[in-house]
Amino acid sequence: MSDEPRTRARRVHRDSGVVRHGRQHTRGPIRTLLGLIGAGLVVVLVSGASVAAVAAWDVARSIQPGVALANEASIPSIGEIEGGVNLLLVGSDSRVGTDPNIFDVDPGSVLNDVNMLLHISQDHKSATVVSIPRDMVVHFPNCPDGGGGWTGPINATLNEGGLACVVLTVEALTGLTIPFAAEIQFNGVIEMANAIGGVDVCVADPIQDEYTQTFLDPGIHTLSGLPALQFLRTRHGVGDGSDLGRISNQQVFLSSLVRKLKSASTLTNPVALYGLAKAAASNMTLSNSLNNVDTMVSIAMALKDIPLDSIVFVQYPGTTGGEGVYSGKVQPNVTAAAALFDAIAADQPVGLSGTTGVGSVTDPNAPAPAPVDPAATPSATDAATPATTAAPVTVLPDAITGQTAGSFTCSKGRTLDQQ
Repeated sequence: MSDEPRTRARRVHRDSGVVRHGRQHTRGPIRTLLGLIGAGLVVVLVSGASVAAVAAWDVARSIQPGVALANEASIPSIGEIEGGVNLLLVGSDSRVGTDPNIFDVDPGSVLNDVNMLLHISQDHKSATVVSIPRDMVVHFPNCPDGGGGWTGPINATLNEGGLACVVLTVEALTGLTIPFAAEIQFNGVIEMANAIGGVDVCVADPIQDEYTQTFLDPGIHTLSGLPALQFLRTRHGVGDGSDLGRISNQQVFLSSLVRKLKSASTLTNPVALYGLAKAAASNMTLSNSLNNVDTMVSIAMALKDIPLDSIVFVQYPGTTGGEGVYSGKVQPNVTAAAALFDAIAADQPVGLSGTTGVGSVTDPNAPAPAPVDPAATPSATDAATPATTAAPVTVLPDAITGQTAGSFTCSKGRTLDQQ
């Protein structure tokens, strides 16, 4: 299978803080399935009580050695986790364990091409998922296992110092403490897409991408296994061909994935739920703080009741530009980003004022909103209590694109003639 160019970041002149890059080779992001599979995984672990004991034991056997983070949280007992959660989901482009007839051999460096920060509010009523573009230029802090102390695209961080280094870099970028983290590779996406039984995605215009071999006509497609991975990796075939367009295309997949994970048919099927859990545990590297079934269950119990419209996917704001060694890379919009991370730090739910992004459009055939049941809506004379009073919503600047899990969107395709 032909592949798209890959950025291999290499450091020179450490004292100067400048990074040069080798030849372009990019293997596109990837594992966004990870994003809500990570969240969805823990959601499903609290379902199917009749088989919980055996299934949890089986999942625990599949968990791999963990990674120590600088700001790890203590492992909770079974039960809903107290307070908020910040969890970083990282997708690497490693080909370990993949079919050599489909993917070429790893070139040596391993890049974190997907970086998604999940924040669950302290009251467990909202969640925000922030996708950080892989080519966004950031400063790498000094990492526990060496490396860091220079500036370059964020997707070089994993190769520089492992998962712990990625977490430190995102902490420095966002100002947040991140006690939980997970990393997944190509094979994990394929296996988890199979475990969930595929995800329905809407395609508005033809997607044609020779690099990832993604060719989809307009309409609804149920994607699992390799086709799901190809869809998540495509950049040339969606939007304007940029990584920014790819992220909004990935959010089409993620919102549909969350709807499926939270649907009655999924949450009441123990075989599907624990198949997904085992696939994730077998194919993810977890921080020590997350490397425990009890922890996953505890986080799940904080996620399971959040309404779809209160799960918001956003993209770290930025523009493609820059000069010299950073030409064509994503330059962060720190002013707009500050509004986002100030809201998260203050534990406030966020609202969107911008578009869904250049890689997606609103589905014209989206189902109509469910009618509101007056009997279920508190009247204006009802006494407000801390349990029922909603936190104020922070409306983000329109420079920040995204959608909610309750939004129905379609991929904005791009043909070969448009590339």
